[in-house]
Amino acid sequence: MEVSGLTWTLTTLFVVGMLLFDFLFHARRPHTPGIRESALWSALYTSIALAFGLFVLGSWGGHYAAQYYAGYITELSLSVDNLFVFLIIMASFKVPRQSQQEVLLFGIVVSLIFRSALIFVGAAAINAFSWVFYIFGVILLVTAGSTLKEAIGTDDEEESENFFIRLVRGVFHTSDTYDGNKLFTELDGKRALTPMLLVMVAIGGTDVLFALDSIPAIFGLTQEVFLVFTAVVFSLMGLKQLFFLIDGLLDRLIYLSYGLAAILGFIAVKLILHALHQNSLPFINDGDHVTVIEITTQMSLVFILGVLVVTVAVSLFSPRGRAMAIIRATEDLAEKYLALPPEAAVAERTKLNNQLAAKLSKMPQIPDHLKSELIENEQHYRDLLKRAHGQHQDFLAQTAREG
Repeated sequence: MEVSGLTWTLTTLFVVGMLLFDFLFHARRPHTPGIRESALWSALYTSIALAFGLFVLGSWGGHYAAQYYAGYITELSLSVDNLFVFLIIMASFKVPRQSQQEVLLFGIVVSLIFRSALIFVGAAAINAFSWVFYIFGVILLVTAGSTLKEAIGTDDEEESENFFIRLVRGVFHTSDTYDGNKLFTELDGKRALTPMLLVMVAIGGTDVLFALDSIPAIFGLTQEVFLVFTAVVFSLMGLKQLFFLIDGLLDRLIYLSYGLAAILGFIAVKLILHALHQNSLPFINDGDHVTVIEITTQMSLVFILGVLVVTVAVSLFSPRGRAMAIIRATEDLAEKYLALPPEAAVAERTKLNNQLAAKLSKMPQIPDHLKSELIENEQHYRDLLKRAHGQHQDFLAQTAREG
């Protein structure tokens, strides 16, 4: 696959232009994107990614277009999984909703930098040493096992993030409160780090680990550097808008980790088979190539799409997924009600209260064992609902007295 320097230059300029536009017109204007805004921008970024695949099809043929689409879908699914970790980090730092756009954009830029560096390092290693495929395969097998373990285990990621917060705050002079989107502020006459800077450092650190997982995965689908780079870039570009679009669905994708473990395991097997096919290691088959079945790009694309469709469908329509949706909705609505300013309109308060009541009416449908499993802190959950209900009752009483 021959890619001209002009094509590389134009592609890079286009990516940089998109990032600058996003930063200047969205992230620098703190606000919480609505569903309509997020949906429009997500559709735009997805359309650009799909259209680029058509450009690959027209320029280099269907074989490379299939590689690009397989890589893009895989990287996008891994990126969605990363959003869960971003959620945990931002919740730990209590990032204001209107500032989350800037935090996510920072995470995306850091991801692009780390992954771009690893792409070229990985490509150079592959060109020089074909046995690198063995290493990539083992990395993905370990990652698949770790992903599966986290899905069925009890690893407390939030606790690890809290440990990180305690460590940083023990070393540096930090502020407990945000100062808009500023990274530094004045506290007791001293220059202090704001939580905004701390959360960006935390997300940047996790991006390094994400890159170590994602780059071997896509090299298992294509070894064309241009396709690897563009698939990674386009999977990350729309991640911020996708976050706000599916924020309410993230907790419902309860089996996504199982699907990702299957995809990573599949690609690992594909890599190892490819390494055996090109084997040059003297202690394997005396350094000769091993005759094995090669998994085609078309087979990879069908498998990846099939696993994702089944995973999402089972997550959304399973009893556990529906229960999670109800519980998450009651928490969100209660928090939104408690966050209302004193001057909030009667119609807005009434609407939120009615929505909360409607969701609470569905709670008896949830089996007790699912409630105890899905509600992490039952006392906190009950107190949250009680405070929201009590605040609405106080509001009604005050309105009656004034009337």
